[in-house]
Amino acid sequence: MASTSLGRRLVACLLNVSEARRKDLVETVAKAALYDSAGVRREETTVLNIFNDHDYNRSVITIVSTIDSIREAVLSACEKACGLFDMRTHTGVHPCMGAVDLVPIYPLGEEVGVEDCAEEARAVAQGLTERVRGTSVFLFGWADSPRQRGLAQRRKEMGWFKKTADMQEIRPDVGPLPQKRFGLTGVGASPYVMNCNVTIDTQDIAMGRSIAAAIRESTPGGLPGVQVLALPHEGAVEIACNVESVQGTPPSQMTAGQPWPAFTIGGQPYYHAPASLITARVSELAGRHNVSTKSTALVGFTPHQCRGLAELALSQEIAEYWKEQRKIHM
Repeated sequence: MASTSLGRRLVACLLNVSEARRKDLVETVAKAALYDSAGVRREETTVLNIFNDHDYNRSVITIVSTIDSIREAVLSACEKACGLFDMRTHTGVHPCMGAVDLVPIYPLGEEVGVEDCAEEARAVAQGLTERVRGTSVFLFGWADSPRQRGLAQRRKEMGWFKKTADMQEIRPDVGPLPQKRFGLTGVGASPYVMNCNVTIDTQDIAMGRSIAAAIRESTPGGLPGVQVLALPHEGAVEIACNVESVQGTPPSQMTAGQPWPAFTIGGQPYYHAPASLITARVSELAGRHNVSTKSTALVGFTPHQCRGLAELALSQEIAEYWKEQRKIHM
């Protein structure tokens, strides 16, 4: 699809909320991004996808808008979610700390940089704590100025990976000490992060963790930009990967039949590990234990898909695009 003037100004927010079992309420949050309190549609904004996971009790809402319109769309969705979801009654196997757990903003268009997204992220963090009294935020990525600590590091610092974090020990960047109802929200900006989840046909979580460790970026021989957890999921184990975009030139060799996807932000080259390679690597490692893979799911598309679908949806004035395309499976 040819680039459009609108497309060059687009950004994405993959809004993570701690609810999936009441899908009607999650859709209510998505619609809050699209329509104001009078029901008037916000211009230049679409929701491409709602990914619900029952076991995790977590949903990811893919909101795409122009850099000029993203703030109000995201803030309205967050405000609605805080009114509907209560962390005091939440259950699910996926780690989480907030009713609105994660608010990452990514540049999609050539005329938007990561710093532009960081400015909007900081405004969202401030706006959320002002609109919903009692909400608390930690910042990550480019929004965490000047240190620019990554999401994984900030989550460790906040105790996100613990089963029961001590909220009274947490010092948020914006807002008061976290309250049990709202919990703690991460808000940040970075180059696009793709979510790729590979399910292996076993209930052996120790095996899953060994596979996760093997493909993690920090492991020698691991995959660039891949942060990963192994979690029990629907009677199996899911290798849940955050696939970060890496600055630089991608490897020249083909992997699993595909080149490494590449794009630019502010004229700088970036690339990310292809989902096919992640699937192949997990399949290879699981196969050593005579275990097969069951499926691979992308949550929120690749950067190219996200922009292309957003341009299509906006050109056809389709606000609720998720009704056209619920979920991508590979």
